[in-house]
Amino acid sequence: MSFIVLTDTSGNIPRRLLEQYNIPVIALSYTIDGVEHTCTDVEAFDGESYFRAMKAGKVVTTSQVGPQSFADFFEPWLKQGKDIIFVSMAGGISGTCNSARIAADMLFDSYPNRRIAVIDTKGAALGEGFVALKAAELRDENLGFTEAVARLEKYSERMCNVFTVDDLMFLRRGGRLSNLSALVGTVLNIKPLLKGDETGHIVAFAKLRGRKKAIEALAERYDALVERPERQCVGIVHAGCLADAETLAALIRKNKAPKELMIVGYEPVTGSHVGPGTLALFFEGRDDVRIAIDNVNATQDRLKTAISSVRTAFAGKEK
Repeated sequence: MSFIVLTDTSGNIPRRLLEQYNIPVIALSYTIDGVEHTCTDVEAFDGESYFRAMKAGKVVTTSQVGPQSFADFFEPWLKQGKDIIFVSMAGGISGTCNSARIAADMLFDSYPNRRIAVIDTKGAALGEGFVALKAAELRDENLGFTEAVARLEKYSERMCNVFTVDDLMFLRRGGRLSNLSALVGTVLNIKPLLKGDETGHIVAFAKLRGRKKAIEALAERYDALVERPERQCVGIVHAGCLADAETLAALIRKNKAPKELMIVGYEPVTGSHVGPGTLALFFEGRDDVRIAIDNVNATQDRLKTAISSVRTAFAGKEK
């Protein structure tokens, strides 16, 4: 084993997979009614009750993991003579990634012959978790540290993070939505589509009338942009809306069924920022997937226009 793979709990990886792939995690914390909590087993977490309480007005706060906590997390592995690949949530939405990098610098003088790579996945939830699982696969294939880091950075760029929310208040309150001008209200049942962009920031890029259309739009983007679905696991993460997750899963399997499809509930820290009713989709796409995802509707509209023009032309000849 040339390196150890570490990550944080925002990656939403079920504990059974963390144990199977030998991926230790540092737990992010959240506070309710003055009591601090952590969650290291997302499948055992009562997400339904948690998000129902949030929807009813319960306030959840989170705090960033500091550099010293990361240094304490990393050091035992360095003492064992291991290099470290730490897979982090997006630096564009959290200071976690920067804290890990500061910790790596703090440890350099004490361990000059060891390497620590912090991978900014430019994502969260399974958009981060899938990268950590990929890192473990590369480790088990005995890939070298440098090549593994390069592959993971590329894989992160190809990981599509797209989602819809019921209420933008949670993202707005935490300062995690970058294009404030794109905010839409809850009137008229308008639902936004959001994505992790090429820099790892969250931006809104489309507005749809109604939840059903928003879910269908997620599936349309999958159909248009997924690469090699038969070789990959596609992820769906939900914040207390399992029925919607299952509806999306059925749409995903309809045209380009993936090798595997994973549905999990949001862990509480990331879930507190996106809010109840959030439905997210994660899959590997083409190199420009984080940009191209905006243009799916435009491409489809052009195709419909072209088909309409052809039909009109043939109709004219028949006359």
